[in-house]
Amino acid sequence: MAGIKDLARECGVSVATVSRALNGHPEVSVETRRQVQQAAERLGYRPSQSARALVRGRSDAVGLLWDSGYETAGRKHPFLLSLLVGLKQALSDVGRHLILLNVDVDRQGPRAYLDTARQFQVDGVIVMGVDDHRPALRELFESSLPCVAIDHDIAGPRACCVTSDNRAGAVEAVRHLHDLGHRRIATITGPVDLMPAVQRLRGFQQAVGELGLDLPDEYVQNGDFFMDSGYACGRRLAGLPKSRRPTAVFVAGDEMALGAMHAFADAGLDVPEDIAVVGFDDIEAASLVRPALTTVAQDSLALGTAAVSALLDFVDDRFGDRPAPESPILTPTRLVIRQSCGGGR
Repeated sequence: MAGIKDLARECGVSVATVSRALNGHPEVSVETRRQVQQAAERLGYRPSQSARALVRGRSDAVGLLWDSGYETAGRKHPFLLSLLVGLKQALSDVGRHLILLNVDVDRQGPRAYLDTARQFQVDGVIVMGVDDHRPALRELFESSLPCVAIDHDIAGPRACCVTSDNRAGAVEAVRHLHDLGHRRIATITGPVDLMPAVQRLRGFQQAVGELGLDLPDEYVQNGDFFMDSGYACGRRLAGLPKSRRPTAVFVAGDEMALGAMHAFADAGLDVPEDIAVVGFDDIEAASLVRPALTTVAQDSLALGTAAVSALLDFVDDRFGDRPAPESPILTPTRLVIRQSCGGGR
């Protein structure tokens, strides 16, 4: 395969002129640019991405930090996989590449994320599913490298957060159950140190308070976003005396909702006749289980598009002249009504 020196010899110009011609430099004449491009096509020349990055001051690549914060027994949460597809599509639409950064924080130390991102010369970093308490994360956000976190409450000179409107989604779910006649409504939360779980719990509490509903302590069960915890919490709710047992439950994640539905079935309770269930996420399994799960849908493509758009705004604003966006940037949710709380499709 031809190199840039071969192109220079073929065209009778310097290597620097070839480089400028290939990168659309205005000082190169139209004729020279055409000559170089034709020679490149004829000789099968493919420019080095790293060399182009040095010349243009950007790599057209975005780094993804996706750690093990949501991992249980070697499994990843299905919504994170859907979100990854959303990110990939949003970046493909603007001609950018996505690089998964493999970082060993324990070995590399508190600058691990920042040093790795700079080593691969990425234009910016998208963060999801990473432990919020790692010092390496703070080092990254407080640097000048553009960063956007999905579902992490972050702050920095060139950093912001993108998340679904979790609170509004939870409020809508509880109000829907109330409209169906339910007055004893419980919840199964996600991990209360994670931003989405906190916001969904606050939305649940807001709706319950606005509707004047009682909220006994046992109506708030703490889960971890995975099915086994949903099952365990569901068993505890099902075990309450019938006079105190909730008639409906808002579950902060679909995997937990599926686990809770299994627990209710094992306890001899019918969904939705004895207890209605609403989840959150709208993972693929939500429409496949029977009865199909009513849930608050997040839009993974909208999240990915918002994250990419915010990141590229930071990248384009190389000197920090523009005001930082208000953080968090919220994407809307919508209630998908199926059979698990009666009626639906």
